[in-house]
Amino acid sequence: MANSPSHRFGQIIGDLLEEIMTPQLQSFCDKRNLYLDKKGIRGKARGGKKVAWVDKYENIHDLDFVIEKNGTVDKRGRPLAFIEAAWRRYTKHSRNKAQEIQGAVLPIAEKYNWDKPFLGVILAGVFTSGSLTQMKTSGFEVALFPYDSIVSAFHSVGINANFDEKTPDSIFTHTINQIEKLTTKKRSKLKDHLVNSNQVLLDKFFAELQSTLDRQIEQVILIPLHGQQNEFGTIAEAITFVSKYQEDVLRDGVFRKYEIIVRYSNSDKEYGLIARLPRNNPS
Repeated sequence: MANSPSHRFGQIIGDLLEEIMTPQLQSFCDKRNLYLDKKGIRGKARGGKKVAWVDKYENIHDLDFVIEKNGTVDKRGRPLAFIEAAWRRYTKHSRNKAQEIQGAVLPIAEKYNWDKPFLGVILAGVFTSGSLTQMKTSGFEVALFPYDSIVSAFHSVGINANFDEKTPDSIFTHTINQIEKLTTKKRSKLKDHLVNSNQVLLDKFFAELQSTLDRQIEQVILIPLHGQQNEFGTIAEAITFVSKYQEDVLRDGVFRKYEIIVRYSNSDKEYGLIARLPRNNPS
């Protein structure tokens, strides 16, 4: 199946999405002095042509786009955004793809949770409302190019790309040959048509990306936590302690850690606990 014409067609759509998104993301990054890591040779920052990042479990995942702060061709920067592109023709495959994207991106995002990176996915084809909701509730900004817009874009350059599960491999192969023989001018026309027909979706996607990456810290709340450590052998004992604990009584106790809350201008919040900070010895 991996080498079937239908699979090859899916790869072509995936490559097309990346070709469309690359110049738009590059322009976005150039205006903000950010580095866009994309597929291809980069430099000393990584080997090979794949954009690969390690998650909090030390697993490696190949990604489509990563926007970095202070990144260069020879130095990897702080990740500010992870953006994936994907195509699915049939709804029965869409949930699996959504889970695949989540499984790759979320553990990496958790590793860099203090940067609160933007999570985005550009989809094309047919996805169920459940699979889209699954990604959105996991924190992804989702833009879906409807299947009809894909078919229409290919039709604009004289290619019929309206397929279903009954389409013979010979038809797929013929269509793939037509796509691969497109002139530079016609391929540009194909991409322009696809962008123009989905401009509203792209505008919303980039507006959310801008809101996240251009945000400013509005407030930092620091709460020193003190108190005596209490240990219990059962949940019932812990519940009993809490129910009897007098919260309004001031107490002295051993310093434990700091709770930090950071509030951003786009309404994002970040919470965390840190241990005692090192202090410089007075000279």
